[in-house]
Amino acid sequence: MVTEEEVNAVGRALVDAAQPLPARFRALFTLRNLGGPAAVAWIGSAFGDGSALLKHELAYCLGQMQDEAAIPVLVRVLQDTNQEPMVRHEAGEALGAIGNPDVLDILKRYSEDPVVEVAETCQLAVRRLEWLQQNKQDLGGSPYCSVDPAPPAEETDVTKLRETLLDESRPLFDRYRAMFALRNVGGRAAVLALADGLRCGSALFRHEIGYVLGQMQDEACVPQLTAALCSLTESPMVRHECAEALGSIAHPSCLQTLRTFACDAEPVVRESCQVALDMFEYQSGDQFQYADGLCRPQASA
Repeated sequence: MVTEEEVNAVGRALVDAAQPLPARFRALFTLRNLGGPAAVAWIGSAFGDGSALLKHELAYCLGQMQDEAAIPVLVRVLQDTNQEPMVRHEAGEALGAIGNPDVLDILKRYSEDPVVEVAETCQLAVRRLEWLQQNKQDLGGSPYCSVDPAPPAEETDVTKLRETLLDESRPLFDRYRAMFALRNVGGRAAVLALADGLRCGSALFRHEIGYVLGQMQDEACVPQLTAALCSLTESPMVRHECAEALGSIAHPSCLQTLRTFACDAEPVVRESCQVALDMFEYQSGDQFQYADGLCRPQASA
């Protein structure tokens, strides 16, 4: 049984800007796994941080926790135009992930936001909530234990799913459904079909492709992820997700690339590579778990 003081110790590690960012990430994911009012409160308290990457992950974790207590802070972040677009986008996605239809009006309002990543995210979140209402059912468990921004398509043919994924005339929601269906089908052909998505669509779409490839952890897509990370003309939002995917895959060929771009001029890319190197070490070593925040405060006490 985890005590209140143990949760607070992890929370203090999260909000301590003097801590290395990888350690703060581990504290964040520990709080996500613990859940409960105190964990939500600690995560919500960190949106004043200077790291856009950390704030993006705060919103992601609140969405994955699906705790309605997080709705007010996520709405405030979505509405705050002083927050970075990638943070506001993730707040919108998290509101859709929580699944409460009471946020439909706010999501519809921001579906017309002048920042395209925010607008597209809110459009997807609206479609997800409407799908839930129309189907009167939960989306079912993801094989990756994630709450996804769209339900997987029922189609399982990789060729057909690839056609939908890459068809820019199709609604974004349908392309996302194909994306998550390909992820669930798995295998080299599905991975390569998804990797083709790194060359088309909006920055939001390509960023989600990077995220899904990171979940799959298949080395077949390392060249495509590496190319996207190395492209200085690519959106930082996409490059950051590709960096984290390379850290999750943890193939030896990823290591030098991540080390190189851990000094990138773009803060969110630089920080993502630092976090990815920590993830690489975890995936390649014998650590029991990544979200080890309960052990760290005790070790330093």
